[in-house]
Amino acid sequence: MSERWSDLTVLPEDRWRAQAAEHLTRVDQLVGPYVARRAAGSSHPVIDFLFTYYGHKPAQLRRWHPGFGIGMAGAREYDGARGYHRISAGADSAVVRTADPAYLARRRDTVEFVANLLRATASRPAQLSCFGLHEWAMVYRTDDVRHQQVPLRLGRAGTDAVVESMSLRCTHFDAFRFFTPDAVGRNAEQLTRAGQAAREQPGCLHANMDLYKWSFKLVPLIPSALLLDCFELACAARELDMRASPYDLSGYGYEPVPIETPSGRAEYVRGQSALAERSAELRRILLDACDGLLAVDVAEPTA
Repeated sequence: MSERWSDLTVLPEDRWRAQAAEHLTRVDQLVGPYVARRAAGSSHPVIDFLFTYYGHKPAQLRRWHPGFGIGMAGAREYDGARGYHRISAGADSAVVRTADPAYLARRRDTVEFVANLLRATASRPAQLSCFGLHEWAMVYRTDDVRHQQVPLRLGRAGTDAVVESMSLRCTHFDAFRFFTPDAVGRNAEQLTRAGQAAREQPGCLHANMDLYKWSFKLVPLIPSALLLDCFELACAARELDMRASPYDLSGYGYEPVPIETPSGRAEYVRGQSALAERSAELRRILLDACDGLLAVDVAEPTA
């Protein structure tokens, strides 16, 4: 990425529209079933989370963005889109739509926060000993089960017994904050929002799933290809997360990872380790993108 935003790369209309079409095909392959279910009025306890919790809608995911420093010739449909502006570029003064430096200036604090969190997370060794017990801690000693449409695989007493037989080692505040009151005191650390950057570590499924959240918070400053890579990772992490949960999801085609057994814990760690390795590369790419954005001189006058 150029350090000066006037060094703009302009994509001809046929080229960027081809890339946008490829992006749309990829998105529809990923979210098509979700959209169809929602239209039919049905829900899914695994996949829906990626939209209901994170709040980034399929329509937002479908819009392609080339990223900061890359302009699109023509692209009238981007007029009024958040974070965009129009400029004249080239000898023929063609109209180009591109991410607005003024928007980057307004979002700089967010970019800095994301960069600092990613850097801190990447600096730590992966911890692979939580075994996905955060989902169990969310239903410990309570009748208020989050997914009412699916039963607990081991029943109420069996679920509580698993929590009581193992140590809770959650490092992710946004999972910890959903623990039941009786589970909170069982965790190895009492987590806070203020301490988030000091506790997140690269083995955590939710920290890795959150790469998707940090990506869409930076749209349209980062390219959609990176956003979708992070979304695909979030899909894989969510699947392992729920297969290792206390819920019986066999009716939805998910075989359990029985973390109450030694073999189940070993299976979870293998999956968690693979996701951590995959996440490390995406975290590096996203951090590089943040550092590139922070290096931009947004005070430069308009071309």
